[in-house]
Amino acid sequence: MIVTPTYNERDNLERFVEGVLRWVPEAHVLVVDDASPDGTGDVADRLAASDPRVKVMHRPGKLGIGTAYVQAFQRGLAEGYELFFEMDADLSHDPMHLPQFLKAFERGADVVIGSRNVPGGGVTGWGVGRHFLSKGGSLYSRTILGLPIRDLTSGYKAFRADVLRAIDLGAVRSEGYSFQIELTYRAIQRGFAVVEVPIHFVDRKNGQSKMSSRIFMEAITMVWKLRLERPEHQR
Repeated sequence: MIVTPTYNERDNLERFVEGVLRWVPEAHVLVVDDASPDGTGDVADRLAASDPRVKVMHRPGKLGIGTAYVQAFQRGLAEGYELFFEMDADLSHDPMHLPQFLKAFERGADVVIGSRNVPGGGVTGWGVGRHFLSKGGSLYSRTILGLPIRDLTSGYKAFRADVLRAIDLGAVRSEGYSFQIELTYRAIQRGFAVVEVPIHFVDRKNGQSKMSSRIFMEAITMVWKLRLERPEHQR
């Protein structure tokens, strides 16, 4: 199951779904739309009506990317899916990388992160400030949490179902950057194998970024909350 939360992605969604299903025809796409005022939900419904591999979850308002993923993962677990992917619908996450993720799972990975910060990875279209925010956020989080992952804030990632069951999705509290950090941290705490594969990230052409100062500040504080938690084996 490939999950993509949407809010005002009408101009991107159809191209996104076509690209995903071209590279992994066996996948199912779940669009989680937060009542987009631009009609994204209607586009999603039309795509679902024409292809059984596309499913839609409508939510009553803008409830945040973290809760969108949690609800989608819970639904997918109940429906028996074994692999779960996170992808943005804004075309910044190129579906051409999906076969790399699947190969990493075949080699034994439990979590696969599409990394901009390992050899072969990179970004197109960001200014200096956005580079600083992303790489600085990863370095800050990596240092405080003692993790070896180079791109902790990547939103292009995938999990085995066993990982999501072990994490206890109902206990996840984060949004935005910190949601990505928290899930990876909890997976590593529980002994799962986390692997990074290189991706090339291209900044969105249509629509507006969902990044905000609130999301950034949440990440700053959340890593300390995670760091100060009791280790899993002491609970």
